[in-house]
Formats: sequence, C-alpha cells, structure tokens
Amino acid sequence: MGKEFKVKRKWKICCAVTAILIIVIAVVFVTLAFTLFKPKDPKIIPQSVTLKGFRLVVFPSITGNLSLELAVTVDNRNYGGFDYDNSTAYINYHGNLVAEAPIGKDTIRPRSKHNVSASVIIFADRLAADGNFLNDFFAGVFNFTSSTLLQGKVNVLNIFKLKASSSSSCNITVFIQNQTADSVCTSKIRL
Repeated sequence: MGKEFKVKRKWKICCAVTAILIIVIAVVFVTLAFTLFKPKDPKIIPQSVTLKGFRLVVFPSITGNLSLELAVTVDNRNYGGFDYDNSTAYINYHGNLVAEAPIGKDTIRPRSKHNVSASVIIFADRLAADGNFLNDFFAGVFNFTSSTLLQGKVNVLNIFKLKASSSSSCNITVFIQNQTADSVCTSKIRL
C-alpha cells in the first residue's frame, strides 16, 4: 500500500509540474504576441516626389501630361517580414481617378527600411474634366491624393505565416512654377 501511494504521489507531482510548465509557456507566448510581436503600422517616409515633366496644350483642345516620380521608404518596425504581391497605386484629383502606377511584388525584411518607387503619368484631359482645374492651374498648385493597398503574407520568425494587407494614403501637392512636389503619407496594416 505504501509503495502504491508513493507511485500515485509521483504521478500527481509530475502532472502538476507539467501543467504548470504548459501554463507558463502559454502565458509567455500570449505576452509576446500582445507586446513584442503585435503588428505595428509601417511608417511611410516620403523621400521625394519629383516632377519629371509638365506639358500642356490648351488649344484646340486640352491635352498633355504631368509626369511624377514617387519615392518612399517603408520603415517596417515589425519582427516579421512582409512579402507583397503586384499592386497598383491610384492617384486622384478632387476625388476623380487621374492616374494609376504599377507596384511590383517585393519583400520588406523584418525591422528594416525598404525603398519603393513608382512613375506616374497624369493625363491633362482627365485633370481638365474637373471643375477645379482652371483655378488650381492659375494658382500654380495641384493637390492629389494617392492610395495603395498591398496584399501579401507576414512571416514571423520563419514559423508563423499570416495573410496581411497594408494600406497607405498620401496627400501630394505639386507646385507648377518651380516644378517641385511635396507629400505626406499615412499607413495601416491589417492581419
């Protein structure tokens, strides 16, 4: 009877230690998931918006184009890399789509910065169709907004792979007189 009691006691101790160990490991993983590995929105840092060219013919009809070279740096503050697919950046002028810029698939490594660039050609006939065009043209300033949705996978520690999407929007101001441009961007990530 004494021997059987000792064996049962050892099993109880073993099960209790195992249960406590599993609980501690679960608490550590949950804590890490909500602190260290919690997805953070990437920072979009506009590097340059360069006005490559501006050509406008007013007579007999409005034609021409506005060429922009956009360069941004994506600061991935997460512990997971992001592999995104081909996408498109949409450029709007007072809510009307005036240009699209293709963005090729790529990878943003964990805790690093990644440069992304795109060339955009905005056609003057699309701009001229807007009622604000002449006022903005004579003021010498065009205000655009761009929006981009990147879809892909987040790879955390080469163990967890989750579907994710990152959306960004930028306000772009183009100054016609000195042929410069300025931009401010925000971004959000969703798992």
